[in-house]
Amino acid sequence: MSLPVAGSAGDALGVLSRFRVEFYESLYARADALFELADAVLCTDGPVKTLVELCLAAEHRRGHGALYAALDRGWCEPARLRRALAGLPLPRAADGRIVLAVDVSNWLRPDAPTSDDRLFCHVYGRGNRSKDQFVPGWPYSFVAALETGRTSWTALLDALRLGQADDATAVTAIQLRDVVARLMHTGQWREGDPEIWVVMDSGYDVAFLSHALADLPVVLVGRLRSDRVMLRDAGPAPCGPKGGRPRKHGGVLSLARPDSWHEPDVTTVTDTTRYGKAEAMAWDRIHPRLTHRGPWLDLAKEELPILHGTLMRLKVERLPGHRDPKPVWLWISSTVTAPADVDRWWQAFLRRFDLEHTFRLMKQTLGWTAPKIRHADTADLWTWLIIAAHTQLRLARPLTEDLRRPWERAAEPRRLTPARVRRGFRNVRATAARPAAAPKPSRPGPGRPPGSKNKHRAKHHDVGKTVKRAESIKEHQARRGLTSS
Repeated sequence: MSLPVAGSAGDALGVLSRFRVEFYESLYARADALFELADAVLCTDGPVKTLVELCLAAEHRRGHGALYAALDRGWCEPARLRRALAGLPLPRAADGRIVLAVDVSNWLRPDAPTSDDRLFCHVYGRGNRSKDQFVPGWPYSFVAALETGRTSWTALLDALRLGQADDATAVTAIQLRDVVARLMHTGQWREGDPEIWVVMDSGYDVAFLSHALADLPVVLVGRLRSDRVMLRDAGPAPCGPKGGRPRKHGGVLSLARPDSWHEPDVTTVTDTTRYGKAEAMAWDRIHPRLTHRGPWLDLAKEELPILHGTLMRLKVERLPGHRDPKPVWLWISSTVTAPADVDRWWQAFLRRFDLEHTFRLMKQTLGWTAPKIRHADTADLWTWLIIAAHTQLRLARPLTEDLRRPWERAAEPRRLTPARVRRGFRNVRATAARPAAAPKPSRPGPGRPPGSKNKHRAKHHDVGKTVKRAESIKEHQARRGLTSS
């Protein structure tokens, strides 16, 4: 059931209280301890550095033993929490549409050989983005709704850990389909509403995702590498007595070769306060060349489709931290090219970087990657607790007073950052619903006898993929023949 849109302070408090109750009811085991653990993350002073210090917060009325036992034996039902997140009031663009962003953030665990399901996560070297590194850890795929304007707020809707046997492109397609289906089920999107936009970086196969989600009311805006080669539309078949098969592709448009570009269909120049002049050139009905590789191997017996879209080149005058900003290439799975649409597309793509602020808040302030957790399912449980905590911060924005430091500037009304909202959440929590029951008196367990050794050594797990993607159609068909037999 969709929750009402928060208007006044009373409505906002009601939405926050109902979500807290729904979050508590989605905890099927050790609910009281897990709920108070999330409150301790929100109310403790300063950033979360270690897990055990959370039991010292006044909001966590249980001991450190109950804290670790809750994470070890607790259970949060993700399906119910996902439905609750989809029913909350969501930020929308100026025209009322929903803009989603999908990205992967890594929980690095390089010194944990006993942790299962670790993959090699791609990270950049400290101080030098040209030196790529692959560090063992748990990659999580997040989907969030974006706001308009310069902000550090996003509405997290889903999180999914990529496993050792998962194909990242296929998992992303399923994840986006499930998120859109929940938004439609909760009434966030109805027939006749503007299409949902999904923005993503160059690490995603935007062409395959647009094909996999073609039956949904979504438009994908994805970044392309600057060395890609795109194709023009073949146009109408020539009339004449000669027969033959009509052409499928037109001329080549190489992103790195300006001499291969033709006159753009739309060109816009916008004055911005942050980037100076932003020039966008858009070519309509441009499609990528598809081959039977990667996710397209499942269509080995079929003819690959032609995915018409809009190719865009965005060039800004200045970029913070860059002397000579390079242009950004985007491909949009829509062929309707109007000047207003071109400007909205690149502005929506730039809002994708707000998700990086959310990742930074989760890691540096809320302590998402601070605990030294061994098991992957425990990491999933802790991730959902952090998502629930971040959602409560977003819902408490209209209720929080600015408790600024003497050296900080006063923020505009209702324009507090997530860190400042967290600073005053303890006062909001006093008026919100608190469904967790009081702890019962108990005695600590006997523990391990003094002088005894641990006879049950933890198992060491290998790092990396357990299923390798086929490189050719012949290899793909051979694998399918082995699995079917």
